[in-house]
Amino acid sequence: MSWQPVDCHAQTVFSDGALTIEQVIERAAELNVVPSVADHISHDVARAVDSVEAARRYIAALEQYDVLRGGEFCWHDSLWRELPEELVARFTHRIGSLHAVRLASGDHVHAFSRRPPSIAVEDYMWAHLESLETLAREMPVDIVAHPTLVTLAFRKLPIDELWTEEREERFVEALFAADIAFEISNRYPPHERLVKRAVDRGVRVSLGSDGHTLEQVAAIAAPLAMARRLGVRDEDIYDPRRHGSRTRAPA
Repeated sequence: MSWQPVDCHAQTVFSDGALTIEQVIERAAELNVVPSVADHISHDVARAVDSVEAARRYIAALEQYDVLRGGEFCWHDSLWRELPEELVARFTHRIGSLHAVRLASGDHVHAFSRRPPSIAVEDYMWAHLESLETLAREMPVDIVAHPTLVTLAFRKLPIDELWTEEREERFVEALFAADIAFEISNRYPPHERLVKRAVDRGVRVSLGSDGHTLEQVAAIAAPLAMARRLGVRDEDIYDPRRHGSRTRAPA
């Protein structure tokens, strides 16, 4: 059987996606992509799998299909800590997201907040880095999703204003030390310089559409092209069936 890329990150109607599980599988087949579902599992997302019992129902539903069983967990939220081990073991892979950055004060700046943060971009980026380093140390996840996603007010700033060499090096070291894959996101593309730094260090990459709609789900051609440009072999791109998972669940 020829190699197929895996879209490790797509949402369904279980959280804020528009497609059913069946529709995600059908769309992935159309694009010759291995499907997985990774819905939001969090108390802090408006439409999400928002409790332990809801997570049980979610996994039970996924187990009825030939699909990889993922979940996207917010680092700043507590639900990922609340799932019992026997439930965690039923996931094929898990994704950690930095949907909010923790400041020294203990307050959080949310990635999708329309309110400009009350701190300078320089201070925000150091807080972003420190939050990501803490995520890597604390969360038993396989992938960090859209890792260069910043709060709305700063998204159009020049890359070099956000990502200094020191920040990039510390970022990459955190993922390498934790053996967490760097998601090349189609929805929130990372800058290639940082991905190259990660690849050169030996950090594995994963492909993620972060798809919510028919047009978005399984749309991973651009992330795959970037991985190949950087010399990543197809078979080395993260696939929980090939590379395993910190959940230690069979596919």
